[in-house]
Amino acid sequence: MKRKADKQQNSAFPTAPRSAVSAVAARRARQQQQLQQSDSSHDTAPSENQESEPPTKKARSCPERHLQDVPSNHTSLEGSRLAAPVKAISEDLAFELSNADAAEDDLSGSDEIIIDDHVGEEEGTDLRDNANQGTPSRISTISENFTLSKNRVRKSDIVYSDEHMLCVRLKEKMTLVLIGIYDIWVKRGVISLMGAKLHPSTKTYRVYAPSTHSLPVIKCVSGVEGFAEIELQSCSSNLYGLKALSPHYSRIWNSSKTVGDSTTLNGSFKRSFSILYTSSDDPLNRPLRPLHLEKKWSTTIKSVSRRAHSLRALICGPKGAGKSTFGRYLLNHLLTPAPDGNSDNLNGVAFLDLDPGQPEFAPMGNIYLAHLREPCFGPPFSHPNLESSRYGKIVRCHHIGATSPKEDPDNYALAIMNLFDQYRMLSAMYPRCPLIINFPGWIFGLGLEVATWIIRSTALSDVVYMSEKGPAEVIEPLGHAASEASVTLTTLPSQPVDLVTRSSAQLRSMQMQSYFHMTQPEGLSDPLWTDSPLIHNKAISVSYSGPRPGISGIMVLGNRYSPQVLRDIIDGSVVAVVAVENVSAIPGYSETEAKRDGDSHTEEEPTDAIDEDLIDDNGGSNVDDSVIPQSNQQLKSLLNNSITRCPNSGLPYLFWGAGSSTPLDPKASRSLGLAFVRSIDVSSQKLELISPIPSSSIREAINQGHSLVLVRGMIDSPDWAFSEEYYAARNAEQDFIMTQLSYTKRNKEEGHGKDDDETQKGQNEELRRLQQCVRAASRLPYLKVIDDASALHQNEGKPENGTWRLRKKVYISSDSELD
Repeated sequence: MKRKADKQQNSAFPTAPRSAVSAVAARRARQQQQLQQSDSSHDTAPSENQESEPPTKKARSCPERHLQDVPSNHTSLEGSRLAAPVKAISEDLAFELSNADAAEDDLSGSDEIIIDDHVGEEEGTDLRDNANQGTPSRISTISENFTLSKNRVRKSDIVYSDEHMLCVRLKEKMTLVLIGIYDIWVKRGVISLMGAKLHPSTKTYRVYAPSTHSLPVIKCVSGVEGFAEIELQSCSSNLYGLKALSPHYSRIWNSSKTVGDSTTLNGSFKRSFSILYTSSDDPLNRPLRPLHLEKKWSTTIKSVSRRAHSLRALICGPKGAGKSTFGRYLLNHLLTPAPDGNSDNLNGVAFLDLDPGQPEFAPMGNIYLAHLREPCFGPPFSHPNLESSRYGKIVRCHHIGATSPKEDPDNYALAIMNLFDQYRMLSAMYPRCPLIINFPGWIFGLGLEVATWIIRSTALSDVVYMSEKGPAEVIEPLGHAASEASVTLTTLPSQPVDLVTRSSAQLRSMQMQSYFHMTQPEGLSDPLWTDSPLIHNKAISVSYSGPRPGISGIMVLGNRYSPQVLRDIIDGSVVAVVAVENVSAIPGYSETEAKRDGDSHTEEEPTDAIDEDLIDDNGGSNVDDSVIPQSNQQLKSLLNNSITRCPNSGLPYLFWGAGSSTPLDPKASRSLGLAFVRSIDVSSQKLELISPIPSSSIREAINQGHSLVLVRGMIDSPDWAFSEEYYAARNAEQDFIMTQLSYTKRNKEEGHGKDDDETQKGQNEELRRLQQCVRAASRLPYLKVIDDASALHQNEGKPENGTWRLRKKVYISSDSELD
């Protein structure tokens, strides 16, 4: 396959460059036309169902309880937020620029995040990912009432209960749905949970059940004397704390006591989970759905799981068909074999995730091979990193630098080939390790070619296509390739989600934010999250020049940019930290030349460990060059020869290619993780990086003589990082106000008088201090807080100083628990 730039030059039908302004204007025109059509359809006749495949679960009313409005005096675990003095604002972020426009605007270096503090007129305003444009759509607050738990927990089913835990007996075929975060311990019987069959043991499993995804269903499969017994334990996970840094994380967990909780607890409610029988039991009135599988899905999972260690399954299909859900269920089913000894004892499961837009165990822009050991219960933002994780480890990772592989299909195909080579090495070590491949929704054109190439060349056992309705131009080539390779092709019905509360772009932001705030302390089985703004974290100061710099260069994927703008491109951006293993990673340097040059030098073995600190006082590497193999010293020399020093900043700009940048060869390079560029100190020639990459990984790479390169891709701009300080200050102010109101109300009810003047003075000073923090955070140069959203639209599209200035419109809400 030719590179993207060459294909564009040789195209028989060249297209004119797309104007960002015209794209935005055209999209608005389409939206207005759609709104007019929807209004006219409501006035004339009911609209027809346009869904290609309807949801498998239909709404049905609950005979015991009708849909009710949210009570106005409920108490929330997440904490009600006061609307004054800071006004409540709409619920979610909505980017009005498309991904391409956002990337182009981001690289221009003139971004300004606009926060709208306008009071939302309508409760329950959520967003759909409308044609990947992030346009807002309304979800009615009066939604259909879904049955979540088939049976209700009676007092006779409760073994013991208190404000922190609940032990219940479940009859066979009985289901139970919870929202929140909890640990589950199976004491007797067998239950199913997200595809896993959990048997009695001393092990507990952590479950993350937010409202952003369909809720997991606990089902009794078999029991002793017809019952299974489980213990549900509250968790003090500080993943809750991210709601103070982003509105995306607000209103997604359990809040006040529900009807199901009332039957299991008489005292104060402090649990991190709540029992739900129907969607109308939710105090926040969210569109909740149970995570049920289509019957044919369950049959297929059982069928392919019988292949055990010989299973090599490719899961593919169109966007939004349920590929990730099916893959998650299949993984959990394989990772929880029966303890009776009749099942095949697997050496874990290899998971090859080829979807850079929605990866399961890594932030966006990456594809990787993971070796998993335990089932995982939760959405991707609850496990964005497998470093020191109980679930497994990432064997090798490549940074594609985009949410879609079609940005550079050649590099994508090379990375896939390298990951397959890594799987062959892994299967040699663990011969009883099956393989699950998650393919992206890019199933047309070149994406289809890549999928058929995988089927023909990788000795698969199964191909699962997640749609029974074609199209024929996809099904026929897949079937033909499967027939040639003697691979079983199974088509399954799509299981789309009919209601969403977060768009795809917002879920990616949540996963990226979780990635940078997550830590895995040694000795703990579950991760922790920090709730302080990212810019307040301790940064790593890395030198980019001098005799022994910490990084060897900076690459920008995509088009070539002038070295003068490199500083603006990477400042405040997310970059990948890539370890260049040998000279064959450099584009244009063949393996034959690398082998010849390597044989001409006498290599010295690197040391097993480094006693010194990873980075010296000057921000450079603390590894003595004498312990680095000579071939890798040649790598450093070749990288230095390819560097263009940027004027004014001195940044080392690496670029290979003609019209577009040629990435490093995946055979000789790998991604260690992501880093946030907090600042660039030109005077000292240093970068300040914030990264969750453990120092042991960096130490190991440097110890092996690898060179570190920063790669700036085309992924979404980290707007979430720029607004964290503002949200933290505002939430601290609102927490203080709510605490004082609660304290005053309690004193009034108990008949106490007013506080003395000294206490009142201290409270007023603290409030003024918090309000000053909010004002200071709102005056940051990259942030603009406005009171009225109409001001955005009045000046929208107007030229400034004779030029068009595009801004990413960000509508950020208060996390108020609206009543």
